[in-house]
Amino acid sequence: MSSRKPARKQPAPARRWSWLWLAAVAVAGLGAWVHFRSIGPVEAQIIAPAPAYSAKHLYSESANPRADIAAALAKAKRGHKRVILDFGGDWCGDCQVLDIYFHQPPNADLLDKNFVLAHVWIGHMDRNIDVAAKYGVPINRGVPALAVLTADGKVLFAQSTGQFADMRHMDPGSVTEFLKKWKS
Repeated sequence: MSSRKPARKQPAPARRWSWLWLAAVAVAGLGAWVHFRSIGPVEAQIIAPAPAYSAKHLYSESANPRADIAAALAKAKRGHKRVILDFGGDWCGDCQVLDIYFHQPPNADLLDKNFVLAHVWIGHMDRNIDVAAKYGVPINRGVPALAVLTADGKVLFAQSTGQFADMRHMDPGSVTEFLKKWKS
């Protein structure tokens, strides 16, 4: 009989970790390859950072919406136009996009010739709710929320389902269609 102790098991070599590291790098590389392949040849694309953009001040916190709407109705009556009430807030990205779309061709011309635009500040969905309700606009469906009025104040359209609440993902043509449908 031998008095030798059984051989002690040696720890696994560090190679196991190198294989895990290599697998992680391969998966990351594959993910990058799939991403760049999905956007097309890199040489054919101009990849630049988005331009800096600061929100435009559209909605006044201190304005009296009833007085602003009355002034818009008077202006519309003098110009034989309709009034668009735009309920929203400066914090709302979709409201900012709607304003951009309103001021691009052909929308800018349609808006100028046929409408008076009045912005109504809704705070963070907690201000001037009664004004929105008066015109049949449930802002809890999202903003921007629009209403179209005749020069006499009659509601022709009240956005009830949040149609424009996702403007960032909508085409400017949807604004053109809206303006053409409701122009005077």
